Amino acid sequence: MEIISSGFDEGAMIPKKYTCDDIDISPPLKWSKVPDGTKTFAIICDDPDAPMGTWVHWVIYNLPANINELSEDVPSLEILPNGAKQGRNDFGKIGYGGPCPPGGTHRYYFKVYALTEELNVEAGITKSELLKAMEGYILSEGQLMGRYKR
Repeated sequence: MEIISSGFDEGAMIPKKYTCDDIDISPPLKWSKVPDGTKTFAIICDDPDAPMGTWVHWVIYNLPANINELSEDVPSLEILPNGAKQGRNDFGKIGYGGPCPPGGTHRYYFKVYALTEELNVEAGITKSELLKAMEGYILSEGQLMGRYKR
């Protein structure tokens, strides 16, 4: 799958408005080249450069297959109007928490997964719980990487 954002290009710096240094809203994302048989999508955003290990910024899943993009500023609700559910990030909150590195330039990976099934899990799960729930259901995945330095 191919993942793009109108907010930043692959490998480019993420604009401040999508970070903790500004209004901290989720960036717009769009995906294409979706495989046949896709029932839902899941998205994980994380930072592998965090000092204490990979830091999770966003967990969202059960996005309906007829959706191939998210506008910026997805609300921090456990269940969105389209039925998608959001998990808990490493800030301890539901929804998106933007880049907020303690120092240096960090990489942020927005990974989109095409799944063969809707996941029968509650809202508020963690990245590791989502990865376990997705086992055996991933048809395809793609990613977009942006960077940020404070």
